[in-house]
Amino acid sequence: MTDNSIKEKLRQLSADRIKNAPDKFYRFLLDEIDWDQRLIGISGARGTGKTTLLLQHLKSLNQDPETFLYVSLDDIFFTNNNLLEFAGQFFLEGGKYLFLDEVHKYPGWSHDLKQIYDNFPQLKIVFTSSSALEIYKGSHDLSRRLALYHLPGLSLREYLDFSYGVKIRKYTLKEILSDVSQITSQFPGDIRPVKMLTEYLRTGYYPFFLEGRTMYNDKLRQTINTVLETDLPAIFNIDFQSVLKLKKLLAIISSIVPFRPNISKLSEQSGVTRDTLLRHLNYLDKANVIRLLTRDPSGTGYLVKPEKLYLENTNLMYALAADVPNTGSLRETFFLNQVSVKHKVNYPVNGDFMVDNKYTFEIGGKGKTMKQIAGIKNAFLVQDNIESGFKNNIPLWLFGFLY
Repeated sequence: MTDNSIKEKLRQLSADRIKNAPDKFYRFLLDEIDWDQRLIGISGARGTGKTTLLLQHLKSLNQDPETFLYVSLDDIFFTNNNLLEFAGQFFLEGGKYLFLDEVHKYPGWSHDLKQIYDNFPQLKIVFTSSSALEIYKGSHDLSRRLALYHLPGLSLREYLDFSYGVKIRKYTLKEILSDVSQITSQFPGDIRPVKMLTEYLRTGYYPFFLEGRTMYNDKLRQTINTVLETDLPAIFNIDFQSVLKLKKLLAIISSIVPFRPNISKLSEQSGVTRDTLLRHLNYLDKANVIRLLTRDPSGTGYLVKPEKLYLENTNLMYALAADVPNTGSLRETFFLNQVSVKHKVNYPVNGDFMVDNKYTFEIGGKGKTMKQIAGIKNAFLVQDNIESGFKNNIPLWLFGFLY
């Protein structure tokens, strides 16, 4: 097959993917991205819908189809062809919009992206990557050129839209904390948010639940396997033995989260040194498989010991754990997962979470009281199994409407 026929095949594949992009549901990030920027990066965990986001935007472009192109960099074409040369040829043929999926699968991605940006100022590039890819720490500086966005899994708000066609606006944290009774009193009367939350905790975080819930947990486990076996080795250059140790570590974590880790004991259980354990925890955290909660909001680097350890979202708790997850653990994981998309969350001196180094939250059930956070300024009690809130008592489900 000639180079021209291969390129034509890539163009046809791009056209087909764009044409078949779903046009019923759209992620919140689609409207938040400044698409006029010349270089845009979209990171996120595998399965959150990054590819669909690219294709939906391309489908909405009112442009000559010859001017835009979607390609995945894990295509076999790029094993023997240079991305920079490919982009240059696309530009010479009238290309204006080049959308690159799975950029972390292409060796030398940072060098080629920088060169494309510098050499073809009229070409707009959008790329997706694993959330584990340390884009700003690449061998070539992209920070002055790049507009970077992160796509999390579905919020509870988006889940209601995707599942039931219920469209409810986003609320800021400030609105929720200052006017919870007004917000909850205006909610549609036919919506049972506690029931919706229960569904969401099991199978609502990844958009592929729309393909059917029967095999949802199997697909989720396959997704995590792909992250461990393919994405992390490509990004961190780890070998097969390290992948096996990561799997063993994740199996241990899944059975006991959330918990305050004893690093020495966890190191012994997983069969690695302390430094290797912390490095592996960092890999899993960056890949959005687990969430490490630290006390110091300025703490950086993999050697910072986490105060508490969670799976990244509640769906993983159901898919990876052998037993039904603990209700209290589900509550905490949901709160951390939803709030941390727009806010900094840390481990507090008192309570369960400190948000933006200002607000203290205690998470519990319907009978939970303010006792543990009594006397603390800007402290709030977040309760499960209630539909309405009042003053500093806030329903847990409402934090699913932040994005």
